[in-house]
Amino acid sequence: MKAYLLVLFLLLSLFPALAQQPVNSREREVVFRSVNLIPMDKEQVLENQTVVVKDGKISAIGSNGKVKHSKNALIVDGRGKYLMPGLAEMHAHVPPVDDLEPMKEVLQLFALHGITTIRGMLGHPRHLELRSKLQSGELIGPRFYTSGPSLNGNSVKTPEAGTAMVRQQKQAGYDFLKLHPGLNNETFAAIARTANQEKMPFAGHVSYDVGVWRAIEAGYASIDHMDGFIESLVPELDAIPEQEAGLFAMYISDQADTTRIPKLMAALREKNIWIVPTQALAERWMSPAESPETLGSKPEMRYMNPKTVQNWIASKQKLMADPRYDAESMGRYVDLRRKLIKACNDNGVGLLLGCDAPQVFNVPGISTHQELEYLVAAGLSPYEALRTGTVNVGKYFKRDDIGVLKVGAAADLLLLHGNPLKDISQTQRIAGIVIGQTYLPEAYIKQELKKMEKAK
Repeated sequence: MKAYLLVLFLLLSLFPALAQQPVNSREREVVFRSVNLIPMDKEQVLENQTVVVKDGKISAIGSNGKVKHSKNALIVDGRGKYLMPGLAEMHAHVPPVDDLEPMKEVLQLFALHGITTIRGMLGHPRHLELRSKLQSGELIGPRFYTSGPSLNGNSVKTPEAGTAMVRQQKQAGYDFLKLHPGLNNETFAAIARTANQEKMPFAGHVSYDVGVWRAIEAGYASIDHMDGFIESLVPELDAIPEQEAGLFAMYISDQADTTRIPKLMAALREKNIWIVPTQALAERWMSPAESPETLGSKPEMRYMNPKTVQNWIASKQKLMADPRYDAESMGRYVDLRRKLIKACNDNGVGLLLGCDAPQVFNVPGISTHQELEYLVAAGLSPYEALRTGTVNVGKYFKRDDIGVLKVGAAADLLLLHGNPLKDISQTQRIAGIVIGQTYLPEAYIKQELKKMEKAK
């Protein structure tokens, strides 16, 4: 009897340690019990639910006591917690380098913050290998859609070069094309024509010479940064050089005629163009609201290389020192971008969650949650903001098994301590994550994030 009690004691003493380790749902079912469910199919909370995850899928959902599961299942106590779909970062940057290690670090930051899908917006041949490792489960990380190397004014000098590059990237197996600035009407037309022939989506920037109207007509899969939007509102834009307009028209926004916004929204809606606002860039880098030094000392900067943070600080200092930079005008610029985001939402133009991390003051994973706050600040409800990173993502990729919680859906799950439908910042209070086939408990998440902190 004493030996039995000793073994039992040893097993019980191991449970806290086991509960802190990842669990593969292929090997062991994971059961969320007594949890508040946010399925995202509509704005609702289903209380006291049991959700069973098996082999990376949701295998059962139902009221407590009415759902069966295996005897050795890991039971996660969901009392007082909220379970929602994992979030997507639709404008991410994975390092376009030959070394996989820095790529893995960025992916880990996304994963540990509940970002279960990312769309990489600057591709590299090794990203195809990375995508394969993620799909096979060799690496634990987000579902990864990747573009090829950028098509821009430097990489595409002629229409023929654009045509060839599209076909090469299609053949290589990239998910879509990433367009950067510098394309002219001829090179862009060749790229768009070939991409449509090859059924290869293209997304990203709108070159200044091309303009948003040609971009819409050509059928962008998504226009990112709302690039070209403000330019489309400025009368006599042809007389304004690109250098004078500034990045995303930041220096000419006061000339925008906002009565033109309905026409823009109607065109976007008619052509089903998705929009990734990346408002975090405007709110953190361009806005005068917070100083470079304040942003550089934010808690999340501990996950970035100190030299990177210093470069970000210098980048904003340089921007604010530009003779064209006026704090009051820039504040109005940020407000106009908020107005455009709200107009998209109110006019049925599809919005997708994305913040351009890691870019200036946007730390991978954390900045996606901050982008949600910026969307709410623009006038969206918390539910509407959450849709941009869940339901809308499933629609964009034409997949009904991601972005919602239902039987048969991918188990991309975010367990939260509070209700994000009431307070969008609750998405940052993470109690657990299911990504791919793996459940990551809160203690493990905190432990791994601690390891990722950089020395200052």
